[in-house]
Amino acid sequence: MHNPQLPLVDLHRHLDGNIRPKTIWQLAQKNNIKLPADNFESFLPHVQITDSEADLIAFLKKLDWGVGVLKSLDDVVRIGFENVEDAYNANIDYAELRFSPYYIAMTHNLPIEGVVEAITEGVSQGEDKFSTKTNLIGILSRTFGVEHCQSELNALLAYKDSLVAVDLAGDEYNFPGSLFENHFKQVNDAGLNVSVHAGEAAGPESVWHAIKTLGATRIGHGVACANDQQLMDYMRDHQISIESCLTSNYQTGTIQNLADHPVKTFLTNDLLVCLNTDDPAVENIELAGEYQLASEVLKLTDAQITQLQRNAIQMSFLSETEKKALMTLKQN
Repeated sequence: MHNPQLPLVDLHRHLDGNIRPKTIWQLAQKNNIKLPADNFESFLPHVQITDSEADLIAFLKKLDWGVGVLKSLDDVVRIGFENVEDAYNANIDYAELRFSPYYIAMTHNLPIEGVVEAITEGVSQGEDKFSTKTNLIGILSRTFGVEHCQSELNALLAYKDSLVAVDLAGDEYNFPGSLFENHFKQVNDAGLNVSVHAGEAAGPESVWHAIKTLGATRIGHGVACANDQQLMDYMRDHQISIESCLTSNYQTGTIQNLADHPVKTFLTNDLLVCLNTDDPAVENIELAGEYQLASEVLKLTDAQITQLQRNAIQMSFLSETEKKALMTLKQN
């Protein structure tokens, strides 16, 4: 279990991978969108994973129904709001919510800039109502290619004051980071932080590139880092951190056995690593459950669990003042 005296922080949480199945069902009825099942119970397996998928791409397909029912910008505002409510209901004190505006926009040709504005609006409404603090990370979805990522980046940069970072996500294996060097030059020039999905479907070379060329200070998943001692040493010495997602890595087939998850290796090597949910609605999990897995399946000690929670605060894209405020949250 997590340490109740420390804040619960989720840094790798996809807003568009956390659209409630009930909301997908309701929006489909409202927007006259045909679903692959005629009752809610039969529909659930289409949007939720029960064990593990063949690979990352099969896993990502489960997310498609969620964005497929977003027919208007009001629908987008709704999922922004509900994401904050979900984090609050999961007792999360601080969450960094990431989203891909093109992925959300594409099914019904919504304006990409409008999507960024709608997400910002929904999350802001959620923060007004619930005590969970949030920040937004914009995603470039590499799966859709270089041009779409540029239009996505243009929309994100138009609202850069509403973001703390930009991320590269999607099909890492077929769309390597080298295709997106120009994009991340623009991100770095805009003064935004960089977090990159790397070392999930590809090897350590993908992580090296994300750090050295794209400017990443945080790596999403980074499972492959465990295979390269030199890389782990470099990351430790340069405070490059890893956003670990236990259940997700099992469900995408990135790791075969949860008990062998490299988060233990990362801790042993003094890397900054923390636990996160990834796509909670699709995975049918929440953050407290991930800490339970770490304790019961990975056999992490209470001290290691506490370290993971402290790391999450340190790794966050909050200012030093905000980090201090977050730390004192539980002590009052």
